[in-house]
Amino acid sequence: MKYLRRLIWFFSSRMMILCSVLVLMTLAFYFSMNATNIYIIIKDGMAKRAQVIMMGEDADLTPYFSRNCMDRDAQLTQALAGQSPYQMYYNITGFDHRISLDSFWCWPWDDTAQATVTERIPAIDGKIKSSARDNDQVQELEWQTVRYSVLLTRENGQWHVKNLTALQVIEE
Repeated sequence: MKYLRRLIWFFSSRMMILCSVLVLMTLAFYFSMNATNIYIIIKDGMAKRAQVIMMGEDADLTPYFSRNCMDRDAQLTQALAGQSPYQMYYNITGFDHRISLDSFWCWPWDDTAQATVTERIPAIDGKIKSSARDNDQVQELEWQTVRYSVLLTRENGQWHVKNLTALQVIEE
């Protein structure tokens, strides 16, 4: 009886350890999968947003942003109305867009995620329009580096930016 009890305890303890390792591996897999998907949504979405604001392109932002988030974004609303200073005073042909993911958290079983990102555009290729050369409001062509708090939600298996809040303008 003593040996049977030891044998059962030996196998059950090894099974508990094995199950614990498998659970941790599964959680790590889903966390990594969510982190990758969220990083791609933020990176591509913010680049498309900057492209719409600066170049006035008619890009579909709904794969990245929720409708409410787009409606609350003052720069985006201004750009869609054709009132962006980038569109009014400059002919922009390209830019170098950089996103750094400062922090991120999402439980593997949760449908919401919180991230803090810093958006930078260190180089903008463009020229001032001839009609705006004499305008005193025209300044040097630059984009403010901003740290954002991003709230994302998963709807129908896809992540969308639900809220984009500027935390800090970073002077460089």
